[in-house]
Amino acid sequence: MKLPSTITILFLTAGLAQAAPDRAVAIRTTVNGMVCSFCAQGILAYFKKHPAVSNVHVDLTRKSVLLEERKGHSISDKEIIEYIKKAGFDPVKVERLKTSFQETKTGS
Repeated sequence: MKLPSTITILFLTAGLAQAAPDRAVAIRTTVNGMVCSFCAQGILAYFKKHPAVSNVHVDLTRKSVLLEERKGHSISDKEIIEYIKKAGFDPVKVERLKTSFQETKTGS
């Protein structure tokens, strides 16, 4: 059975709109207000449970949260910002990085 071209285009467009990256993406969020390991624990616990996140690192010295998305999954900047605000902190900036999670974490 041959589908009309408009239906085929709509079907393909809908599939592309939900496609996630096929590689892991590192995301760094600068956060004001994190001053102790207790602050970091809540953020770590939340993001470790998130289905789109494979790795989390909180750096209190740099005031940043580093996330790595699972391949084929994604977490929105808005979701990251909203959670950090709910946790009582002030997210300053969310950056999707070109370097890997490990390279960013170690500063290489």
